[in-house]
Amino acid sequence: MAMTGRPSRKPRPPLDAAALQSIALRYVERFATSRTKLAQYLKRKIAERGWEDERPADIERLVERFCELGYVDDRMFALSKARSLGTRGYGARRVSQALHQAGIGEADRDEADRHTEEDAVSSALRYARRKRLGPYALFEADRPGKEKALAAMIRAGHAFDLSRKIVDMAPGADIDPLNIG
Repeated sequence: MAMTGRPSRKPRPPLDAAALQSIALRYVERFATSRTKLAQYLKRKIAERGWEDERPADIERLVERFCELGYVDDRMFALSKARSLGTRGYGARRVSQALHQAGIGEADRDEADRHTEEDAVSSALRYARRKRLGPYALFEADRPGKEKALAAMIRAGHAFDLSRKIVDMAPGADIDPLNIG
């Protein structure tokens, strides 16, 4: 019995090929994922629970099979991630970092990169609105305040020039996205 007064959990049995496939299927049902993220997840599960089958785990083959079946699609994952981060106001650099971290290759990023580039001004304005910067601020910021706002926009992945234009706008100024970019 554990110190909490509850009985200890019985250790989970080691995995075999069928259990690994079942775990992978449950994972892709619940989460949008990339090839790399699925492979990392499966490797972690094998490390946690062990492997019982006489043949070694063929994670790459399982991931490839899930891609063939359409359960995992790096191109769609990249586009979805780019749209999601852009909607939250993040810029191209931040989107690129997220895609790199998810293991998305250059070939699968084309559409996502194009979307991010086309949405650059809109996402920067969404970020400024969310953080109340530039034209969305309640009052005119002093120089240190503007520099802090500029740094925040750059950390969010927006280009320096675009960030500077937005941060320098007076609170309540008319916003014309065509003249900002």
